[in-house]
Amino acid sequence: MSRQRPGRVPLPPAEVNIDKLEDVINEGNYYGAQQMYKSISARYLSAQRHSEALDILHSGACLQLKNGQVTCGSELAVIFVETLVKAKVSYDDDVLDRIRKIYKTFPQIPLPQDLGEDDDMQQLNEALGAAKTRVECCMSFLKAAIKWSAEFGAHRNGSPEIHAMLAEYLYSESPRAGHD
Repeated sequence: MSRQRPGRVPLPPAEVNIDKLEDVINEGNYYGAQQMYKSISARYLSAQRHSEALDILHSGACLQLKNGQVTCGSELAVIFVETLVKAKVSYDDDVLDRIRKIYKTFPQIPLPQDLGEDDDMQQLNEALGAAKTRVECCMSFLKAAIKWSAEFGAHRNGSPEIHAMLAEYLYSESPRAGHD
């Protein structure tokens, strides 16, 4: 026996919410926007409007990452992949392009080189901590995407393209001697 809430307003097209949420991000309210992305996309998902839920999550992940909000952006990116699974979206080039777009918005910041002073060590420790967060967040997203791709139509071990993204990101974010 299902009960419908009285006065429930139908959901607008996703683009309306995407524009509103972009304004919240542009105001610098990243955490508030994060919570709104999650709750609004969940409403579209429960209404079986999977494509629009994916549009909202994709937009949010990319915007948060472009604004340097790695934790918020990666959380939305992982929820994007979880939504692909819930909606049973098949692996194809269009979805791979969306995953690639999220991946390309993850910040890639080289670690400082030639450090020697105490201030420099503090700077290096901060940079290493930020790099560790970026790598862990990007890995969580790409590992979820690999698992989804293996389950929904890519190679049985997951999409080789997504594996390559993961390897590339790990390499780009790793401190190396003689790194240019």
